[in-house]
Amino acid sequence: MSRPVGWWRRKSTPAKVETYTRWSFHSIAALEALTVGLMIPSAVGGELAVLLVLTGWVHALFCGLTGSRALDWTRGRRPQPARLLWVLAALTLVIAIGAMAIAERGPRGEDVDVAASGLYGSVLVFGAGFLALGVRDRRRVLALVVGFTVGSVLLAFLMGRPGAAALFAGLSVLIGAGVLTLSAVFSVWLIDAVFELDAARETRARLAVAEERLRFGRDLHDVIGRNLAVIALKSELAVQLTRRGRKEAVEQMVEVQRIARESQREVRDVVRGYREADLGVELTGAQGVLTAAGIDCEVTGEAVGLPLDVQSALGWVVREATTNVLRHGDAKRCTVAVRVSAGRVVLTVENDGASRSTGVSGSGLTGLRERLSAVDGTLEAGRLTEGVFRLVAEIPTEVAS
Repeated sequence: MSRPVGWWRRKSTPAKVETYTRWSFHSIAALEALTVGLMIPSAVGGELAVLLVLTGWVHALFCGLTGSRALDWTRGRRPQPARLLWVLAALTLVIAIGAMAIAERGPRGEDVDVAASGLYGSVLVFGAGFLALGVRDRRRVLALVVGFTVGSVLLAFLMGRPGAAALFAGLSVLIGAGVLTLSAVFSVWLIDAVFELDAARETRARLAVAEERLRFGRDLHDVIGRNLAVIALKSELAVQLTRRGRKEAVEQMVEVQRIARESQREVRDVVRGYREADLGVELTGAQGVLTAAGIDCEVTGEAVGLPLDVQSALGWVVREATTNVLRHGDAKRCTVAVRVSAGRVVLTVENDGASRSTGVSGSGLTGLRERLSAVDGTLEAGRLTEGVFRLVAEIPTEVAS
C-alpha cells in the first residue's frame, strides 16, 4: 500500500489533477462497457446479445483511447487527434443507426427493443462527451451537443419511431451528452488552469532571483561606475602631462591609485552587504513569499539579540530553504522556528509535499554547510516521514560571537 501512496505523493499538484482527470474519463469509458455488458445479456440472449455487447465494448474502447489522446493534446504532448475524433464520430453514427435498425426492424420483443434503444442512447451520450475532449472551442462543443440531440431525434423519426418516443430519445441524449460534455470542458479548463498557476509560481521564483541580481548589478554600477569614469579621465590626463614632462602627472597617478583603492573597499562593502542577511528580514520575507505562493507558512521565534554573524548565516539558511520549498515538491504547509537555549540557536524549517529527491543533496545545501562551518554551525536536512522534509541549522552563539 505504501508504494501506490508514495507514487501519488511524489507527484506535483498539476500532475495529480491530470492523473485524476485521465483516470476519471477512463472510468467513464469503463462505465459504458459495464452498462452495456450488464444491460444487454439480461434482456437479450443468443448471438444478438454477443453482437450488441461487443459493439458497445468496441465503442467504449475507442472512447477511452480518444479521451487519452485528447488529454495529451490538451497538454501539448501530441497534435490534435483529428483522425481519431472522426473515427469515433463515424463509429458512433454507425452503431446508433444499427441499434435503431435492430430496435425497429430486428427480432420482435420488448427486451430486444429495450436493449437496442439502450445501446443507441449510450453510444450517442458517451460519444458526444469524449468528442468534446478533443474540441477546444466552446461554440463547437455546443454545436456538438445540439447536433447529437437533433440527429438522434431525426434518426429515430426516419427509422419509424413514434414522435413522442423520438423526442424522448432526443431529450435523453441532450441531458446525458450535456452533462458529460460539460464535465469534459470543465476538466480541460481545470487542468490548464492548474498548470498555468504552477508555471506562474515558478516564474515568480525566477523573477525574484533575477530581481535580486539586478539589484546587485545596480549597486555595483552606482558604487564603481563614477569612480571608473574618474580613473579613466585622470589616467588620460596623466598620460598627457607625462608627454609634456609635467610633474603634475605623478599627482594625478597618486589620485588614480587612491580612487582605485577606495573603489576596491566600496565593492567589498557591497558584496559584504549582499552576503550578509538579516535574519528577521529573511523570516518576514520568507513568510510573505510562501503565503503568496499559496503555502500556509508559520514563523515562530525572534532574531532579536543574536550576533550579526549568526543572523547572517541563518538568514542564508532561510533563503535557501524558502527557495527549495518553492521549487521542489508540492508543499501546502511550512513551519519556520527559531529557538535559543543554552547558548545555542536552532533554526528548523519543515514542510510537507516533499518529493523523493527534494533537497537531500546539492550545491545549495553544500554552500549552507560551508557558511555554517565558518561559525562552528551544523546543518541536517532530509525527509522526516513520507512527504515531509526537515532542515535543521544549529549554531553556538558563544563561539560565533
